[in-house]
This record gives sequence, C-alpha cells and structure tokens, in this order.
Amino acid sequence: MITGASSGIGAVFARKLAADYDLLLIARRRDRLEALAAELRTQDGIAVEILAADLANEGELALVADRLAAGANLGLLVNNAGFGTIGYFWEAELAQQEEMHRLHVMATVRLCHAALKKMVAQNSGGIVNVASVASFVRTPGSSSYGATKSWMATFTEGLALELKKAGSAVRVQALCPGFTHTEFHDVIHLDRKRVAGPSMWLRAEDVVDASLQELRKGKLYVVPGWRYQLGVAVLTKLPTRMRLAFEMALKDRRKVSKA
Repeated sequence: MITGASSGIGAVFARKLAADYDLLLIARRRDRLEALAAELRTQDGIAVEILAADLANEGELALVADRLAAGANLGLLVNNAGFGTIGYFWEAELAQQEEMHRLHVMATVRLCHAALKKMVAQNSGGIVNVASVASFVRTPGSSSYGATKSWMATFTEGLALELKKAGSAVRVQALCPGFTHTEFHDVIHLDRKRVAGPSMWLRAEDVVDASLQELRKGKLYVVPGWRYQLGVAVLTKLPTRMRLAFEMALKDRRKVSKA
C-alpha cells in the first residue's frame, strides 16, 4: 500500500514495487490513480486497486485504515502522502497548518497501527515513512513541515526499538530525502533555481532505489545522496547554538519568488 501514489516519489515506488507486489494505491486524484493503475496492470500483469481519499480527512482516513486492516498478506506500507507550505507560521493559514499535522502525523499513526497489527502477527513486512532531510535541519518559513517530518523520523525510530525488543522481523525505515524533482515544489510555487543549486537536486528514482536497497538491509534512517549524508552527519553533531546559526543562514522560504 502506497499513499500519495498519484505522482512523484509515490508513483515511482509503485512502478518499482510492481515487479514484486500487487498494489493498493492511495491519493486524492482519482484520474491520476486510474492512469497509473492501468499502466501497471498492462506492463506488469499485477492486481492494482485504487482508493481516492484525502488522508487529512478523518472519515476518509478511517476508510483507508479499515481497508488496510482487512487486507491479507500485507507486505509493505509506504507512508508518502504529504505537502509543504511557505511563510512564517503566524502569517500562514491556520487551517492549512492543521491539515499538514493531520496528514503527516495522525495519518501516519493510524496507518502504521493498522499495518503493524497484521505485520507483527505474521512476523514479516515493512513500513517506509517518507520523512525529509528537514527532520535534521530546519528552514525559516517551513516550521510545521520541519516539525512534522522530525516527528515522523522520531516515531519511526521508536517503532524500530519496539519491534526489535519484541523480536519481530518487521522492518521500518525513515526515508529522509533532500530536494527531489517532483511536483512538490511546483505546488507551493518555489523557484527551484533559488532554492538550491543543481547538484543538490535528487531524482525520485534514485531516492526510491536507495530506500528499497536499504530496507532489505534493515537500515533505519536512509538519507539519499552523499551531499545530504555528509550534511546530516555534520549538522547533527554540532552544538545547538552552531546549528541554529546555520539554520538562520538558510534562505527564507517566505521570500522565495513564485515559479
């Protein structure tokens, strides 16, 4: 089961996993899901079910969680659905900030709970929670995004500890990519050229390849790209005062021009 499967990293996960799994694809845009499902059924000869749902909506999230709980032989859950905003927190629309927390936090809680009940019982399976390199370093103008992605990474670590303590073979991963070529930045009107140089942009295919490769090895934190790996390794070792000084020097997301 893949959430946010209609485009970007989610759609790439679907294409990569179609060789080994039947799929349940979740996203808001039914037309995108139908097109992707038709492609995968034709190319890979697999069963693909789609479910159009907004996971920030309590009722629709409950339907997805119930569908997940009712499924048999659950092999993998990819919690990929998410979005970002730009602007100082107090200037942003509160409703949108609350929606982000519901999607990144509560939807992850609900779906992980439903999935792990099945996976732990069958002693197999895996969960990939798509967090961000923003889990480790914050940026002015994206407070809620950094906070919710940090939560996703910490939550995943907690699950890993509990699974290991219980002697379970189920694996969990916090996937923490940096800037990636998807629709994410188009939706919030960020100019890619002003956000980061060309060498900092990752391909979604490379992000997914890194995730699946490291999931097989049981690696908890996956940060694709050597530049991001180096940055995270250094920044997470800095004293808080020095890290905050670095974060203050980052480009202000409120001031980036629209694409």
